[in-house]
Amino acid sequence: MYIFIFTNRNVCRNSIRPCLDPLASSLYASSFLASSRYNFLYSANFARLYGSSGWSPAPGDKQPWLQINLNRKYRIVAISTQGIFNSYDWVTKYTLLYGDRPDSWTPYVQRGGNSTLSGNWNYYQVKRHNFHYAFTAKHLRFLPLGWNTQWGGKIGVRLEIYGCPYDSYVMSYGGNDMLAYKFPRARHHTPKDHIALNFKTLERDGLLLHSEGLQGDVLTLELKNSRLYLHISLGNSTVHKVEGLTTLTVGNLLDDQHWHYVTIKRYGRQVNLTVDSHTESAICNGDFTHLDLDTQVGRYSPYMSHLPGKVNFRGCLENVFFNGVNIIGMAQQKEPQIRFPQGQVRYFEIEQLGSDPLTFAGPNNFLQLPGVIRKPRMSVKFKFRSWDYTGLLMFTRFADDLGALELGLSEGQVNVSLIQPNKKKIQFGAGYRLNDGFWHTVEIVARDNFITVTIDDDEGSPLKITNVFVVRTGDHYYFGGCPKTNNTGRCETKLNNFHGCMQQIFIDNEPVDIDLILQWRWGRYSELLLGTCGITDRCTPNPCEHEGRCIQSWDDFLCMCENTGYKGEVCHRSVYKESCEAYKLNGKFYSGNYTIDPDLSGPLKPFSVYCSWTVVNHNRLDRTKVTGTMVDQPYLGDLEYFNASWAEVTALANTSRYCEQWIEFSCYKSRLLNTPHGQPFSYWMGRHNESHLYWGGSFPESQKCGCAINGTCKDTRFSCNCDADYRQWHSDRGWLNFRDHLPVRRVVVGDTNRTESEAQFYVGPLRCHGDRNTWNTVSFTKPTYLKFPTFRPGTSADISFYFKTTSDHGVFLENSDDRHRNFIRVELNSTTDLLFVFSVGDGIINVTLRSPWALNDDEWHYVEAEINVKEARLKVDYLPWAIRRFPGQTYVTMKFTQPLLVGAAKQKQRAYLGCLRGLRMNGVPIDLEGKVNDKEGIRLNCTGRCLNTTMPCRNGGRCMEGYASYYCDCNNTAFDGFYCHKDIGAYFEAGAWLRYNIRSEAISDEAQWAHWLDPHNFSLGYNQTSDEIEFSFSTTQKPAVLLYISSFVRDYIAVFLKTDGTCKVGVEHTLSSRNLADGYPHFVNITRHNRTIRIQVKPISPLTMQFTIEDIRFDSPKSMFMGRVMEVGDIDYDIQKHNSPGFVGCISGVRYNIYAPLKTYFRPNMTHPPVTVQGFVAESNCGAFPPVLGMVPLSDDPWYTGPSKTSLLILLIILVFLALLLLFGGLYAIYTYLYRYKGSYSTNEPKIVESPSSAKPLTETLPRRKSKEKSLPKIQEELASE
Repeated sequence: MYIFIFTNRNVCRNSIRPCLDPLASSLYASSFLASSRYNFLYSANFARLYGSSGWSPAPGDKQPWLQINLNRKYRIVAISTQGIFNSYDWVTKYTLLYGDRPDSWTPYVQRGGNSTLSGNWNYYQVKRHNFHYAFTAKHLRFLPLGWNTQWGGKIGVRLEIYGCPYDSYVMSYGGNDMLAYKFPRARHHTPKDHIALNFKTLERDGLLLHSEGLQGDVLTLELKNSRLYLHISLGNSTVHKVEGLTTLTVGNLLDDQHWHYVTIKRYGRQVNLTVDSHTESAICNGDFTHLDLDTQVGRYSPYMSHLPGKVNFRGCLENVFFNGVNIIGMAQQKEPQIRFPQGQVRYFEIEQLGSDPLTFAGPNNFLQLPGVIRKPRMSVKFKFRSWDYTGLLMFTRFADDLGALELGLSEGQVNVSLIQPNKKKIQFGAGYRLNDGFWHTVEIVARDNFITVTIDDDEGSPLKITNVFVVRTGDHYYFGGCPKTNNTGRCETKLNNFHGCMQQIFIDNEPVDIDLILQWRWGRYSELLLGTCGITDRCTPNPCEHEGRCIQSWDDFLCMCENTGYKGEVCHRSVYKESCEAYKLNGKFYSGNYTIDPDLSGPLKPFSVYCSWTVVNHNRLDRTKVTGTMVDQPYLGDLEYFNASWAEVTALANTSRYCEQWIEFSCYKSRLLNTPHGQPFSYWMGRHNESHLYWGGSFPESQKCGCAINGTCKDTRFSCNCDADYRQWHSDRGWLNFRDHLPVRRVVVGDTNRTESEAQFYVGPLRCHGDRNTWNTVSFTKPTYLKFPTFRPGTSADISFYFKTTSDHGVFLENSDDRHRNFIRVELNSTTDLLFVFSVGDGIINVTLRSPWALNDDEWHYVEAEINVKEARLKVDYLPWAIRRFPGQTYVTMKFTQPLLVGAAKQKQRAYLGCLRGLRMNGVPIDLEGKVNDKEGIRLNCTGRCLNTTMPCRNGGRCMEGYASYYCDCNNTAFDGFYCHKDIGAYFEAGAWLRYNIRSEAISDEAQWAHWLDPHNFSLGYNQTSDEIEFSFSTTQKPAVLLYISSFVRDYIAVFLKTDGTCKVGVEHTLSSRNLADGYPHFVNITRHNRTIRIQVKPISPLTMQFTIEDIRFDSPKSMFMGRVMEVGDIDYDIQKHNSPGFVGCISGVRYNIYAPLKTYFRPNMTHPPVTVQGFVAESNCGAFPPVLGMVPLSDDPWYTGPSKTSLLILLIILVFLALLLLFGGLYAIYTYLYRYKGSYSTNEPKIVESPSSAKPLTETLPRRKSKEKSLPKIQEELASE
C-alpha cells in the first residue's frame, strides 16, 4: 500500500520534559541585532530578562526593531518582557515576528486576528504571553509599538523566549513532484490514525496527501482556493446504499508563504482536523470504524507524478508524520519504502518562492520608490491582497507638469485616473471583487494616447483606453498612500491609504529590490512591515452567529444579520421573545400568531405559534386508520410539528408552566394494554423517546386509561375501554398534561391483525401557557450563594434576570477561573449604579449603568448584559444601553473553571439580599428554585422577613422589606417607633390650640378635573369623596371641640363634645349618647365614602349612617384645628357655641387621611412644618390610645436599650449560682469551725489534723482512730467518759 504525498508534528528532541526552556539567556552577544541603540550601555545584547540594563533604540529611529538569531530551529511557546532596569523605560505593546530566515517574517497573530501583544506597566514586573499555538522559528524580531512616555520614559525592553529544540525535515516541491510511501504491511487497517505535517506555499491549490482502498476508503488532504480540505471515507456499501465520504474544511488564506501546522486525528468515526489553532470536528458518514488502505490503488500507478483532476502542491513540506512514521526523514535516508517517479529531483531544503512581501498596516503608511524620469513609456506591475473596499494602490506624477496617474482600489475594482492640466480627468475601472483577500496581479502600461490595464495576467481581456494625452515618467512612484510630510513628489489623492500586502513590484519591467533601495536610501517608507504579509482572515471561522454573514476590512469585521431572526454585533440576540408569556409582559395581550424563540440566543431557531394558549399543530390532526399490525410489526405513527423542529417544540414544553395534548384511541377488536405477558399492544412515545403506557385522563405511569380513574370503563375488569375487546366501537380519550412527557412524538399501534380488527387514533395540537422560567424565583435572606455548573459561553455571552431588593449593593452572579484572572460578574454597586465587570482577555474592564432613580426600591427590575468580541453592554428596564466598545482585533476568552455563583462573589463577598427570578445564561434558563434551602437563607418565591415577622407593623404601618431584616414605615400613620406602636399625643391646657395647614390656596378648576382621574388618592389633598379620621382623647371638660377641619368653601368636618358630654360629628350625627367627658380614654374612628359614614367610639359598636346632602365631595380642605377653632371667617353657630372655653385634656393618634398634625409638630421632618401652636401644648402619652395588640415584647423591640432576655437569663443563672455558692460555703465554714473546736477540746495539745477540705464522710474516720489506739490512750478515756 502506498500513500502519496503530492505535495504536523512539532518534534522536540526530548518530548518527555516540558517545552519551556529559556532560549535567549544562553545566546552569545552576536545573536542579538537591532535597528539602532541609544548608546553602548543599551545595546541589543543587553536585552536579557533580569539583566542589569536592557535594549533601547536611538531617539531618531522611526521603526525600531530588536532581532534574535536562535542559531537553529526551535519550537516557541511563550515570551516574557521587562522594562530597562531601574528606569522609566518600558514597552506597553509590541508585535512579534518569526521566521526561518532574517528577511522573511511571519507575524504572530492572537485569537481574533490581533497581532499586537500587551507589554509592561513598570520596569520590574514580568509580563508573560503563552502562545495559543506553538510555532517554529530560527529568527525572531521584536517590534515595539507603544511605550511609556511619562517622566521622560522611552523604549526599553528585556525579554526571554521559551521553547525547545525542533528537528526539521523539509522537502521542496516544484509542482511536478510526488513522493509515495509504502506501508510496511500489505494492508493498512487501523481503528485510529494520527497524521501531522507543516506546509507553506504561495499557491491557492495543491494536493498534499492522498491514499485509497479497494473498499471505497479514501484519505485526501488538499488546498483548494487557499483553504484546507480533508476528504475521508471509511468505506462505501452499495448493498446498504451507504456513502461514506466526509469532508472537513478549515483555514483560509493559507497561500501566504508562512508555515502552517496541520494535524489529523481520527478515532473510529470521530475525526479532527486542525490548522494552526483552529480545529474542526466531524463524525464520518457510514457505519465503518476502520480505515482500510490496500496494496492495490485502483488504476493509478505509484510512479505517476499527477493525480487526474488534481493540481500538485508547489511549496515546502516539513515533518510529515503518518502514525509516527517520519516520511521525509525516511526519504532523506533513501529507505526502500519511499518511491519517487523516475527522473524526479529531490530537494531536501526550503525553496524560496517569489519576492518578500510588504505589509501596509498603519493609518499613514506609504512606500516611495525611485523611477527614471522623462521616459515616454510607463510600466508598473505588482501583486496585492486586501480586504478593504477602497485604498490608494499607486500614484505617480509625470514630468514637466504633464499631470499624474492614480491607481486605486474602489468598491472591489481597480480604478485608473489620469489627471491632465486644463483637461477633464480620465477615469475607468477594471476587475471585479479584488478585495477578497487573495493575491491579484495588476499591470498598467501607459504611453502617449494609450493605456492598458491587465488584471491577474489575463492577456486575453486587457482594458485599453485611447485618448489624447502625453506620458513622460516622473522620478517617484508612491505605493499604498501619500506622505503627510516632505511630499516632494506632490502626491495628492482623495483615496484612503491602502491596507494590505504587496509583492513582486516591477517598474519599467525591472524588479524592485526593496531592501537594496532602502539600504541606499533611494526610497523611503512609513508604517510598513518588510518581509511579511500580515493579512488575517477575521471571517474564518465565522464570528457571526446563527448563520449571519461576515464582511471584513483590514482590521475589523461586520456581521449582516438580515433574515436570521437575530440581531446585535455578532447576531447573538434573538429578535423574538421566548414565550407568549413574555409577549404579554411586554404589553401584547391580544391573541394571534407570534414567533417565539424558547432558547433565545441558543442554537434553536425561532418558530411561529398561536398565542392565547401557545398552540403548535402537527400532521396528525386528522384521524389515522390502522389495520394489519402486530406487536412485532406495529404501526409507527410519527408526529411532525409544523414550523418547528422537534428540539424547538421540546424546548417550548420545557419552558412552559403548563402543557396539555389531547389523545384519543378508537378501537374495534383492538386492545391497548391487555397482553398476556405484560407487554402493551399500543402505546405512545414522548419527549425523551420513552414509551408511556398511560393514556389520556389518567396519571403518569399508572398504566391505565381515563375511564379507570373516573370509574366509567365498559368492563370493570379492565383499565381501558378498548381492552374489553368488543366487536363494537369504543374509545379511550383524554388530556395528557404531565409536561415532562410532552409533546407526543409517536403513537405505536400493534393489535389490528385479527379479522375485522381496526383502530383509529387522533392526537391534538400541543397547547401550552405560562413561562415557568420567567417566574422561577428565589429570595436571599442571608449572605450566601447558589452553585451551578460552570458557564461555558464561548466568545459571546448574554445574561438576563429580574431582581428586587432594598439593599444598596450585592453581587448577582459571578463565574471565574481558579486564579480569578478570567471572570465575569454582574453586581449592584450602589443604589443607582449597576456594574458588569469582567476580565476576559486584557485586564479588568467594567461597564457601568447609572440609573436616574434608585434601583433598590423593592420593585422588579429587568437586567440584560451581553459581551462579545465587538463590545460589552448593560441595560436595566427601559433605560438606554450602557456600551463599552472594544478596539478592533479583540479576542474574548471566557474559559471558566469554577462553578457559577449566584447571590454573592467568591467566599460570599458582597452578598446580595433580595429576590431574583428568570435567570438565563446564553438563553438557557437556570433553575433557581431547585436550590432552595431555608437553613442557608434561600427561600422559595419572593419572601423576606415581612412574611413571617416576629412582630408585625402596627397601626397601618407598612412593612419595608430588608430580606435579612425589616423595618416599619410609619410616615402615613400618626404613630412612631420601630413597629409604629408608640402613640404620639399632646396635653392641651385651657385656651391652647393647634392649627395644621393642609393647603395654602383653593383648588383650580383644572386640578378639580384632574382629580376625577384618581378620586381616591388622598395625597391629592382636595375634592375628597372619601375621608378617614381617627384619634383618641380623655378629658373632663365640656363642651369642647375635639377636631375641626375647614375648607376654602363652606364645607367643614367637626367632632365636638356637647354640654352633656355626648359626642357629635357635624350637627346631625351623634357618635355616642353617653357622657364621654369622664376622664377615661376613648378611641374615635370615622370613615366616610360618598354619602355613607361609619362611626365607632370604642368599646361601643360601630354605627353606619347616610348623609342627606347632594354634594358628596369635601372641597378643598384648608386647615385642621385642635383645642379651639381659630378659623377666620364664618363659622357655624353650633361650633361657636361649643368652642369656649376650649379643650383641656389629652388627645393622641390624630390622623385625617394622610395628615398627622401631632406627629408633624413633635416629629418634624422638614425645616418649616405647617403647624401653628398657641398656648401650652406638651407631648404626652397619657393613655388616651391604649395599644390594641398589647405591648411590644422587649426582645422584639429594637429601640429597647436595657438588658435583653438572654442577658437577663444569664444574670439570673449567675445570681442563683452565687446564692448556692454562698449557701454551701457558709455551711462548710460552720462545719469546719465546729470540727476544729471539738478537736482542740478533746486533746488540749497540738496535733496534726487532716485538712477540713477532704470531703470524706464521718464514718471513714473511725477505722483510722482504731489504728491509733495505742498511741492515744488519754483520748479514748475522755471519749468514754463523755
